[in-house]
Amino acid sequence: MKSFDYISFFLILTLTACGLLFIFSTTYTVAKPFSSFFIKQTIGIFSAIIIYLLCLLPDYRTIMRWGYFTYFGVIALLIFTLIKGSVGMGGQRWINLIFFKFQPSELAKLLFPACMVSYLHMQKKTIIHTVHLFTPILITLFISFILIQKQPDLGTALIVLSSGLILCWLASLNKKFFLYSAFIVCALTPIIWTCFLRDYQKNRIIVFLGYGDHKKEAYQIEQAHIAIGSGGLWGKGLFNGTQNRLRFLPESRTDFIFAVLCEEWGLVGAFIILLLYFSLFMRSFFIITKIKDSYAQLFATGLLLHIIIATIINISMVLGIVPIVGIPLPLMSYGLSNLWITYASFGIFHNIVMQCS
Repeated sequence: MKSFDYISFFLILTLTACGLLFIFSTTYTVAKPFSSFFIKQTIGIFSAIIIYLLCLLPDYRTIMRWGYFTYFGVIALLIFTLIKGSVGMGGQRWINLIFFKFQPSELAKLLFPACMVSYLHMQKKTIIHTVHLFTPILITLFISFILIQKQPDLGTALIVLSSGLILCWLASLNKKFFLYSAFIVCALTPIIWTCFLRDYQKNRIIVFLGYGDHKKEAYQIEQAHIAIGSGGLWGKGLFNGTQNRLRFLPESRTDFIFAVLCEEWGLVGAFIILLLYFSLFMRSFFIITKIKDSYAQLFATGLLLHIIIATIINISMVLGIVPIVGIPLPLMSYGLSNLWITYASFGIFHNIVMQCS
């Protein structure tokens, strides 16, 4: 364990502990201090640490090869979710496993980098990375995006798509592809708006642009802004946030947990959490630069991308910088599937670092 990154692991555990603290705050009642959400998340954290440690054991090349074949199983699970999945919170996104519900779209974030890098490794004799070489990967990525969006889960779909495309960029896919794709998306914007987006997704964009029925459609983000603003510099103190305690803030334990943090710990607390995330990500990127094998480096980057993108979008969403898309804050928000996949991603990432250092 000489090359194990104890600092990054400490940062991960610290952010997770802070998240659990605020899940406790958002779900606490005098009648039932330890809610089912808090208990499930606590069990989820211990199981996530076990998953993390198990991901350190095998050769990362074995994980990469298995990821290539397993991803086709992920596609099958996404199709199964659309047919027989459990319905909740306006979407059909989960598979009911009796004791808990699992979200298969989370597996796409973990296994797509393995699938892509394994494929490129099999094609390593090809020197020039043309669009033709990437066609199977791009088709797989697009199918994943469509299946996840149909649940509907635009937030996760966008994370899978954006992290996948960034990975293709880093793998030296011809830059003209991205230029032409941008022009095509811009040209098809009216069709995407009319045929692709659900009504509630359109409403979120309309409200973000300053239009729409603010009493109904902007309630969530307005309550988040009130929570953030009322926290001031030092915050109101743990369990003293009025937006949180009086249940004015919807989804306070999941997508909007950062707003609860700002209300109860203030600007100082928010800055500390942001500093922890920044330190974790910058340290990870610094470690990636030391990996000499290009395929291992690409795989490690792909495992981090979805976590970084989700963190940026979630905090930006809560602050009103981007429209609401329903993405949890990695390591802090309530949700077992997201927590397990995040820990698995870090586990495989540190596995690569340990073997390639």
